[in-house]
Amino acid sequence: MDTQTARVAEELKASLGRKVTTSTSALDLHGRDESAYPPHPPDIVVTPGSIEDVQAVVRLCDRFEVPVIPYGAGTSLEGHVHAVTGGVCIDMIAMTRVLRVSAEDLDCTVEPGVSRLELEKVLARDGLFFPTDPGADATIGGMAATRASGTNAVRYGTIRDLVLSMKVVLPDGSLISTGGRARKSSAGYDLTRLFIGSEGTLGVIVELTLKLFGIPETIAAAVCRFPTVDTAVATVIAAVQLGIPMARIELLDTSAIEAVNAHSGIEAEVTPTLFLEFHGSPAGVEDQALRLAEVADENGGAGLEWATDLSERNRLWRARHQAYYAALAMRPGSKAYSSDVCVPISALADGIHAAAADLESSSLPSMVFGHVGDGNFHTLVLVDPEDPAEMDEVKGLTGRLVERALAAGGTCTGEHGIGTGKIGYLEAELGPAVDVMRQLKRAIDPKNIMNPGKIFAL
Repeated sequence: MDTQTARVAEELKASLGRKVTTSTSALDLHGRDESAYPPHPPDIVVTPGSIEDVQAVVRLCDRFEVPVIPYGAGTSLEGHVHAVTGGVCIDMIAMTRVLRVSAEDLDCTVEPGVSRLELEKVLARDGLFFPTDPGADATIGGMAATRASGTNAVRYGTIRDLVLSMKVVLPDGSLISTGGRARKSSAGYDLTRLFIGSEGTLGVIVELTLKLFGIPETIAAAVCRFPTVDTAVATVIAAVQLGIPMARIELLDTSAIEAVNAHSGIEAEVTPTLFLEFHGSPAGVEDQALRLAEVADENGGAGLEWATDLSERNRLWRARHQAYYAALAMRPGSKAYSSDVCVPISALADGIHAAAADLESSSLPSMVFGHVGDGNFHTLVLVDPEDPAEMDEVKGLTGRLVERALAAGGTCTGEHGIGTGKIGYLEAELGPAVDVMRQLKRAIDPKNIMNPGKIFAL
């Protein structure tokens, strides 16, 4: 800890007391996420309980030019919370209030540390739900900061489409609101979307107002098995092009199913599998499922197993929800190197086929799965982060995956974000547009104290 940071630690402890820690265990915990990248612990961890606490921390860091790293649940996959130059980690674990729920307006306001599952419980009391589901029990603030997506995006959109406005503490400690509760506005620059996906590099999100939806009258989960990944993907493309209104449509390849079977005791047939969900009226849901079954049958699908009972739905979805941690269990001690390209739906089949062939040639355990209904698919490779040869191999696999996605008009990341891991890919994808991002960063954060070293190099 340098002299400036030590002074910040002293002043924070004097003003915020037990909300501040420099213990080795706390620093280590806050310097890592779910990625395979080496951890970088901060020098100080603060757990503010209010917006005023956040402002006080950021003002002090601004005065001494000490980095600030916002922290949610630590479930990100691209090194977003790594304190690559040290500094102060602001952990939102104590800012977990659901401040307001309006069933009439279908919106709510929350603090950034509210977790996805906790919000789900609160909203269910009013028959409401918030659809962004990245799988992990991430915080709402972290999901907004990384522009999260997940299983429901094919019908409800990503979190970019679901945040009405937010309050943000800027790098000088001042507080702004990016809008109100109106469902549309033409008032100036869209600052809400600027901060969504900014990964903590422009400010600290301290409050969010979200769009909500009524829990559908009927929800049906379904599973359909296919002889090959290609036939499963062909079904997805046809269903999307026919306009079948699916809420979720997820793919697990054979390796993913094997991992889930071994991890959880599920005895699913080991073959490429689509997991689906339909929302609507009883008649509408049945029609959607039957139409999908027809498309699947044309592509060799082995019948559609579907259920509307909650326990049965959960049983059918268990394999998809456990895929990530089931993969880790295949190689104890390894880390998952996961990539998340997204391509136009017409390029999905070629993209997944090429990715699967590339992984097949690798010596490392791997799988393909993802939210294929919107062209977003993941490759997951189990790697020993301490083995340079393995890391080089997985970086080569990811590089070729991204190159193919960009050539098809896609993106290097559909939902994980850039963090530290995909900085070079962002440059390849957007070119001179990244310079515009740098100009925005310098204008809002001239001292570069907000999560430095993320998204792009200054």
